[in-house]
Amino acid sequence: MFAVIKTGGKQYRVAADDTITIERIAGDVGEIVTIGQVLAFGEGENVTIGAPFVDGASVAAEVVEQGRAPTVIAFKKRRRQNSRRKRGHRQLLTTVRISEILTNGAAPTKAAAEKPSPLFTAPEGAADDLTKIKGIGPVAARQLKEQGVTTFAQIAALTDEDVARIDANMPFSTDQITDWRAQAAELAK
Repeated sequence: MFAVIKTGGKQYRVAADDTITIERIAGDVGEIVTIGQVLAFGEGENVTIGAPFVDGASVAAEVVEQGRAPTVIAFKKRRRQNSRRKRGHRQLLTTVRISEILTNGAAPTKAAAEKPSPLFTAPEGAADDLTKIKGIGPVAARQLKEQGVTTFAQIAALTDEDVARIDANMPFSTDQITDWRAQAAELAK
């Protein structure tokens, strides 16, 4: 079965298990999104065409990647006028894998992928501002918070096994984490 969907001002012919790149839609990687603007669906001679959309039809898709297209340069020049303008643009894109084509208002059968459990349990109480540690920016602080690391004392108390576990599951190296331990021990005082 195929479907013709409309998203981002463009139309796409899709079938189950197709992977397509479309204009940015909201959703995290691994999340199931529903595209409700289905222009047509069917198989062979049994095709249902909407006016403009088919009622009760939708397409469930899993977000594979959020990214950006290559840069497109718009360059304008007026000769002998000392006038030029150069602008670049990178379109925001989402790569999705079509899970299933839904009809008659059905809900997606495949639920969103479960988030893995955090590596550590966060201690109770107020969280520290981890960005005070040199080498931890806002993104790294958010990633550590998602894994249950929220205080300076927690970072200072990391064992070598904990450091190896973080190194294996997160985008931080052992050297970085060891450096953070020393700084966190000073800040925890």
